[in-house]
Amino acid sequence: MKIVRKFRNYSVAVLAMTSVFALSAHADAISDFYKGKDIVVYVGSGPGGGYDTYARMMGRHMGRHIPSNPNFIVKNMDGAGSIIAANYVYNVAPQDGTVIASLQRNAPIVQIMGQKGPKFEATKLNWLGSFNNEVGIIAVSKRAGIKKFEDMYGKEVLFGSTGPNDTEFYPALIANTLAAKIRLIKGYPSTPPTHLAMERGEVDGISQSWASFAHQSNLYAKGEMVLLAQLSLKPLPELKAKGVPLLMDLVDENRLQPGYTKDQVRTLFRLLMATKTMGRPFALGPKVPADKVKVLRNAFNKTTEDKKFVEEANKQGRDLSLVTGDEIQDIVEKMASAPKDVLKKLEYVSQWHGPVKTAKVEIPKHTGKITKIEKGGRKITVDAGGKKVSAKISGSRTKIKVGGKNAKRSAFKEGMTCAISLPPGSKEATVVDCKG
Repeated sequence: MKIVRKFRNYSVAVLAMTSVFALSAHADAISDFYKGKDIVVYVGSGPGGGYDTYARMMGRHMGRHIPSNPNFIVKNMDGAGSIIAANYVYNVAPQDGTVIASLQRNAPIVQIMGQKGPKFEATKLNWLGSFNNEVGIIAVSKRAGIKKFEDMYGKEVLFGSTGPNDTEFYPALIANTLAAKIRLIKGYPSTPPTHLAMERGEVDGISQSWASFAHQSNLYAKGEMVLLAQLSLKPLPELKAKGVPLLMDLVDENRLQPGYTKDQVRTLFRLLMATKTMGRPFALGPKVPADKVKVLRNAFNKTTEDKKFVEEANKQGRDLSLVTGDEIQDIVEKMASAPKDVLKKLEYVSQWHGPVKTAKVEIPKHTGKITKIEKGGRKITVDAGGKKVSAKISGSRTKIKVGGKNAKRSAFKEGMTCAISLPPGSKEATVVDCKG
């Protein structure tokens, strides 16, 4: 019996050692894979907004929590409410754990509702997580003469839109179900230019995440905006204290469009607002190996506890409230399981069907001699008529010309005369055209 016991003990020890070696070998394989690699993050939104900011913060810190500490490169691939970026990561990008998508939270529901454009299945993406749980806001300038939500039933309000996302879905939802007098002006490249349009009086209001709105709106900082409604299933204490009601609580059976009941409208609101919990989600392609998904989800979660990451988020006034990849996966699957007739109705009411005016966004040019070149041309400063104008220069997004020919950032020289095209509210140039 003693011999058997010893043999059993020896077997257990061997199995334990084998497991340790297997785990060690797996960890080494992951480390070897990421050694010297770059992880590319494609942001499905323009520069300067909340999605872009969170992605760039992640890029500066998440690599420390991945074996071999790979470098992160963040690129903007905006368009169609992140559908372009989602299609790329799903169908074209490498499926090896070196590509991450930062998607607008409504991209999954757009695909689930069956709208044209998506060439991906939201349930098959490997959701990585979100750094925050969002609460949205409907806000208008005091100039519009709107003091409370109900005033929009009697007076027309112009809302600015950046595409098929929160800036369009909620104004459309309100107009289609609650008969509010809303018009939409489309074509703004991102939310910062939309806020500038409000300052110029081109539009009256915006539907946006509260965190970004409070960060971007100069009019709100001056006390010149009215907060009409919270876009959430649960009130944010900060907004509740300001007396801002939930949109759900403003559904009045006497103010409905023909053919809708109060219960139907609240169901549609509830389904769309479920996306708010997803905050600003990140995702991996559908064929990324499970072990890489696990490693990256773990690294994502650890990033939210990273002291340097938290310090930067606090410095930028960005909310941190982790939503895990598993939680987002569950939300997406539940949305996809909703009855088809309800999804079809949601698709209709969340799209704009009224008159459309397209914004004319002119990109200002700043012409002058280069006075300073930083980080190998990644940032330049020109003296434009006595005004110092600095701009970030992307190696992939910024179109660079020198002497009429395409060029790289290394071609910049101090004293060279250049015209910088810098979108309102953005820090990154779209075009730099220099004389040879």
